[in-house]
Amino acid sequence: MEKSLKIWIVGGICMVLAAAAVIFCCMKNYSSQEKPVSSEKESLIIGFSQIGSESSWRIRNTESIFAAAKARNIKILFDDAKQKQSNQLKAIRSFIVYQVDVIVFVPIVTDGWENVLQEAKEAGIPVIIIDRQIDVDDSLYAGFLGENGYEEGKAAANFLLKKCSSMDTERINILELAGTANSSIAISRANGFRDVIKTDRRFSIIHSEDGDFLRSRGREIVDRIIEHNGGLNIDGCPIDVIFSHNDPMTLGLLESLGKNQLEYKPIIISIDGEQESIDALKNGKLNCVVECNPNLGPVLMNLVQYVAEGRQIPRATYMQESVFTEDDDFSLYKPRGY
Repeated sequence: MEKSLKIWIVGGICMVLAAAAVIFCCMKNYSSQEKPVSSEKESLIIGFSQIGSESSWRIRNTESIFAAAKARNIKILFDDAKQKQSNQLKAIRSFIVYQVDVIVFVPIVTDGWENVLQEAKEAGIPVIIIDRQIDVDDSLYAGFLGENGYEEGKAAANFLLKKCSSMDTERINILELAGTANSSIAISRANGFRDVIKTDRRFSIIHSEDGDFLRSRGREIVDRIIEHNGGLNIDGCPIDVIFSHNDPMTLGLLESLGKNQLEYKPIIISIDGEQESIDALKNGKLNCVVECNPNLGPVLMNLVQYVAEGRQIPRATYMQESVFTEDDDFSLYKPRGY
């Protein structure tokens, strides 16, 4: 009797547990039908501070980033710094408050970023520097993407060495139109150029002036030199070569040379690769254009995805670039798109 009672109790418990399991499964299925779980991830959000829109190159640079972000369903909070570091600092702090996933910015100058980047680090927001580099502790940003300004300067100088190799002259005077003072790109292009030309004692930079990467400044500088010296010379020393750090300044100086109708044309080397400068190269107004690739977008979005996932990226990622010269087959050139 006692044994039968135990069997009956155990059986009853099993029946209750089985019924509960059925009810639980039904409730689970009903719940999943009422509140389906989405498998889609939320879009990443980038805080992007651009330095401005001073050139076709810069505009194309911004367009490339927006197009690549759209293709990857990545959203952008955008700020145009209008060439002022104070505007960038304000924008980056607003990105931190908004809690974007990644901050991307083009630093106008090399220094003055420590505090704001420390704030981003403390907020857990990774930062990617693009186009221009900065002088801070590496731990304050994830990595850099852009051009190798030092190699661009070297490429410009290597063309000049080859161009002048057979010239029978004791001195070759160079005018340098430099980029924005204290910007990494101006410093690196100048250093690369100098490290190559110093191998030939004939070369001498007789004047270097900051043109701030602006077309108006390129025109203004050359206008003033011609007016002050009665021609394209510095204190009686003829300018044989003009090395310009970017196309807008180069196009400005070409406007000045055309207006003043000089009897001779110096060797002119530029950096960027805008369509207008390539056309000037084809027309014999320039001798060499070193490419600076603005199309960072697709590579940048890969890096953004990596750092958003907590993965490390290289300290520096450089874009592939070319050199266009007066000796090229121009029929092989493709439209630049900017």
